[in-house]
Amino acid sequence: MQTTKQSSHPILSQTENNTTLWIGHLQTDPNDHFAGQTFKCPADGQVNNIQVFSSTVQQPGDVGLTLHEFDTSSKTWGPAIGDATMFLQKGDDARWVRFCLQPVSLKKDATYGFRLQSDNALIGIGEAASHSKRPFDFGKEWKGASNNEKGDYYSYFSLAFKVELCA
Repeated sequence: MQTTKQSSHPILSQTENNTTLWIGHLQTDPNDHFAGQTFKCPADGQVNNIQVFSSTVQQPGDVGLTLHEFDTSSKTWGPAIGDATMFLQKGDDARWVRFCLQPVSLKKDATYGFRLQSDNALIGIGEAASHSKRPFDFGKEWKGASNNEKGDYYSYFSLAFKVELCA
């Protein structure tokens, strides 16, 4: 009997990394800081992982990723449709971190987003600041905190990420 291994391939990636966005908890700040990224899905398929670039691990700990449907007109995150948690430690600097998900079906041209958070770590996530007057056209970066959970959206910034669909 021959088994076929389900493979995945990136369908959307933004790998430029020229600055850092911090998530987690700084001991001298009472607020937790969150990050996220929205994206328009370019194809139908099942996502089985999302990767983000870990620039630096200041304080090791658990980092959670949740995947959501996203309403662009009202800037509203739907309920989580996928989630994963990773423990990041010193030495996880300057590398891609893969959050493995149970396969979730995504639809072409629908908008989704993922959010990152930690209540016991302080992690620098790679991000790109646009070099031109042209914003990123696939989605927006999101930044929030425990004292501003609605957060703010940025079209001239993007997390460094890869979304992979199962073939």
